[in-house]
Amino acid sequence: MQGLSLKNISIKLIDKVKNKKIYEDFGEMLFTHFGVTGPIIISSSSHIIRYKNIDELLKNRKIELSIDLKPALDEEKLDLRIRRDFEEAINKKFKNSLDKLLPQKLIEPVIRLSQIEPEKKVNEITKEERENLGKLIKNLKLTISGFRPIDEAIITAGGISVKEINPKTMESKLIKGLYFAGEIIDVDAYTGGFNLQIAFSTGFVSGEDINV
Repeated sequence: MQGLSLKNISIKLIDKVKNKKIYEDFGEMLFTHFGVTGPIIISSSSHIIRYKNIDELLKNRKIELSIDLKPALDEEKLDLRIRRDFEEAINKKFKNSLDKLLPQKLIEPVIRLSQIEPEKKVNEITKEERENLGKLIKNLKLTISGFRPIDEAIITAGGISVKEINPKTMESKLIKGLYFAGEIIDVDAYTGGFNLQIAFSTGFVSGEDINV
């Protein structure tokens, strides 16, 4: 699925040990040669990196990414959609019946995960098989095994504590004449221009005070 971009999908990150939802989001993601990325994946990484015992959970493959490929449809409405597509392709093989439902690069993996025989005629697919296909589309599961290296990071957390900075001037409360701006400060936000705004705003405020 390398290079496949998915829009208007929803994700959940789940701790399989506690059966606990860590994070959920809606938007766009991308499959790459190494795994997954994109706006909602990058945002989710800021939550998962702070999660308790995350290194151990990743090592033991206990963090799951659940992708809902059709979040606008509940299971009942999705089943109606699948039935309609199947009726139009009633004499086709299953592997040739999903073109309207899924992106081309997703069809082979979904067929494999559905455990429905690819050569099976659509009119031979059982109700149970069809419903399981719908559940798969609503809950495509991937196991998260780790993070990309720090040198590929778009935003990094950590830095000078905001408690040690005067927010009106960006001057250090500890050392007079020392100012901070941008990512050296311990603030980080979701992808989407927010971190650039932080850099611009703190740079402007500190520059104004220094020029006084």
